[in-house]
Amino acid sequence: MPIAKRIAAIGLACALLGSHPAEAVVAGQEGGPDAEATLMVLNARGGVCTGIVVSARAILTAAHCAAGGAELRVHWREAGEPVLVTPAAVALHPEFDAGAIRSRRRSVDLALIRLAEPLPGRFSAADLVDGPLPRAGSRITLAGYGVAREGEARSTGTYRSAALTTVEPYGPGRILLWAADGAGDGKKPGAGACQGDSGGPIFGEAGIVAVTSWSTGPSGRQCGLLSQGVLVAPQRGWIDKTLARWGESAGWISGR
Repeated sequence: MPIAKRIAAIGLACALLGSHPAEAVVAGQEGGPDAEATLMVLNARGGVCTGIVVSARAILTAAHCAAGGAELRVHWREAGEPVLVTPAAVALHPEFDAGAIRSRRRSVDLALIRLAEPLPGRFSAADLVDGPLPRAGSRITLAGYGVAREGEARSTGTYRSAALTTVEPYGPGRILLWAADGAGDGKKPGAGACQGDSGGPIFGEAGIVAVTSWSTGPSGRQCGLLSQGVLVAPQRGWIDKTLARWGESAGWISGR
């Protein structure tokens, strides 16, 4: 796609964010933890994702948001006006596999984005948890800028959150966290991640324990049944090594 068209696609995505009263996280509520440590990641294919600020110049998100060579922009608003910043560098986790969902292969869906200049002072770095992994029945909070209603792109753009319960459909894992709406019945959509929430934070009691990567829904839907995230503690080595190469560092807490 020519550069002009790529930038136009990013601009269109940005325009959609401000053209309608916006919400995010299906069946969630407006606001949530660490709003000052989150922003949006847009690409020239019209994709919208959430990003987590881990240092003044570094953002953690899902790898599928940044893969494929698409033109990326980091997005937030200042005094109601959109800001679009071109990343200086992007690093995909070496174990990310773009075809993993279709082929049921192992994948670590994480990416780091480096900015050339520090973010404005109103942003603050999130706390990542390097501690015990959430087990079945644990309460978590999922947040992001994605759609509030599946299939309605214009409902994207406001930070919202939902309280979910950790589940273990395949037993406890060292890569993925799964969560569901404890009040859901599995027949109609409940609360959870949806389009645009990928790359957003999943909070345990102490801080961020995972990064949203995928969701599925009942009766052929894509949202409202299970939400999936990549656990950050097992990936600390890659996160710290990549940031150190850029002269950055993340804040980690034990979560114990």
